[in-house]
Amino acid sequence: MKDINIKPAERLSLVQEYYFSRKLKEVAQMNAEGKDIISLAIGSPDMPPSQKTIDRLCEVAQQPSAHGYQPTMGTPELRQAMARFYKRFYGVTLDPATEIQPLIGSKEGILHTTLAFVNPGDEVLVPNPGYPTYTSLSKILGAKVVNYDLREDQQWQPDFEQLETMDLTKVKLMWTNYPNMPTGGPALMKTYERLVDFARRHGIVVVNDNPYSFIINEHPISLLQVPGAKDCCIEFNSMSKSHNMPGWRVGLCASNAQFISWILKVKSNIDSGTFRGIQLAAAEAYDNSDEWHREANINTYRRRRVIAEEIMRVLGCRYDPEQVGMFLWGKIPERYADAEQLTERVLHEARVFITPGFIFGSNGKRYIRISLCAKDEKMKEALERVKAMSVER
Repeated sequence: MKDINIKPAERLSLVQEYYFSRKLKEVAQMNAEGKDIISLAIGSPDMPPSQKTIDRLCEVAQQPSAHGYQPTMGTPELRQAMARFYKRFYGVTLDPATEIQPLIGSKEGILHTTLAFVNPGDEVLVPNPGYPTYTSLSKILGAKVVNYDLREDQQWQPDFEQLETMDLTKVKLMWTNYPNMPTGGPALMKTYERLVDFARRHGIVVVNDNPYSFIINEHPISLLQVPGAKDCCIEFNSMSKSHNMPGWRVGLCASNAQFISWILKVKSNIDSGTFRGIQLAAAEAYDNSDEWHREANINTYRRRRVIAEEIMRVLGCRYDPEQVGMFLWGKIPERYADAEQLTERVLHEARVFITPGFIFGSNGKRYIRISLCAKDEKMKEALERVKAMSVER
């Protein structure tokens, strides 16, 4: 290999290995050394899907005819279940044949939507702080990332006055994420209404990533509830969080038929349809009872949130008690230079892995994020370890 001059594509210089991909290697090494790290870092639900979902997967997998290629646009059963889900919980009517596209997770949707709407050199509005994939995939695909600020004093909502002062002539997409990750900022109908107005006036497609609307949230809402939203907006939703199915890789995007057809054109050239058993089991999961959602998405996470709040208090961090979602976002004490100084100390002294906010953008550099995706007993143990750490008051 040393005699062959092979270089990677230049686009690799624009991004780094995903923080969690890199950091989990370190945590794995620490565990191999017997340090028993408790991870409160990643939002991967630790609970199973509903039993009927698992039963349906097993049932379909036993069918000899179930193992062939599936349509890229998804099975009719899955698209119809997705439409029922949007009507049941959001009151939004979607044509399952033309206005819904099943996805192999939201990351895939970010890729395909960017490819469908953005030419190299076009600009994309990305929230700061925000999900790192909005930035990394935009860069890989040759788009120019333009950050817009989210601030605590504005409930982590877009600053529309600031947006209106920006040169938007080259902007094709605007990424939003409500309820917000990492900050727990709520989804507000007044924000959705302003986003639709903003998109329409500036000819920008707003894409709202909406996987957290059921987590510690009694009243889920959708951007597509706003009249006219389908004309200029796209919404992603995911089963990873709301249905305890992160490894299944099932999500959706919903919009007008034209936008969906463009995304499908891209998708059909990149992948083939998901295994039929997963699609039909996912369709079953979309019909989970209200009781299942309350226990899985509200009661469980509320119990764990109480423990996470105590961890924040022990660390001297300040947090908004009204935030929603499966994380707790808190501001670090002034004595720390940045969030990573605190999270590294917690990792190596308390053997608890939590997330520094800088990975979500410069506006997160003085914040940390605690995941609620660990058993109650593990979270209680993490609390005791943090208490035992010599935390300066």
